[in-house]
Amino acid sequence: MPRVLLILALVATAFWVFTIVDCAVQPPSRHRGVSKPVWILIVVLLPVLGGLLWLIVGRVRASSVAARRAPDDDPEFLGRIGTISDQDERIRRLEEELAQLDAESDDPRWSQPLGPAESDDTAAPGGTAPGTAAAGGTAAPGTPPQPK
Repeated sequence: MPRVLLILALVATAFWVFTIVDCAVQPPSRHRGVSKPVWILIVVLLPVLGGLLWLIVGRVRASSVAARRAPDDDPEFLGRIGTISDQDERIRRLEEELAQLDAESDDPRWSQPLGPAESDDTAAPGGTAPGTAAAGGTAAPGTPPQPK
């Protein structure tokens, strides 16, 4: 008889420790009824009965918790994303704006460099000043010659 009581005491102690640890490590979404600290108090103060209450009433089984899915695995999400045309319209407008910006060449950062800076007081061979047309042109000093 003492052996049976010793075995029952060991099983009850193991069950009690198991339910305390189980209650403590469960996320708050898997608790029913009262809050997590209250469940821990119930399990600690009522060793076997508190553990049984925790397992029967307080603990939510993992199978009943909604499984989280990635968006590409969720058919409801995929159905909603297919009907959203606002994003398509916005992307189309942004592409049009980018095409207009590409067509504009007013940005001085993207224009061709004018070449080395030359001063007006140095004469080029042939008696013409740099930046002026050789054949009696009327180009202003400092402007590049126009191609013919």
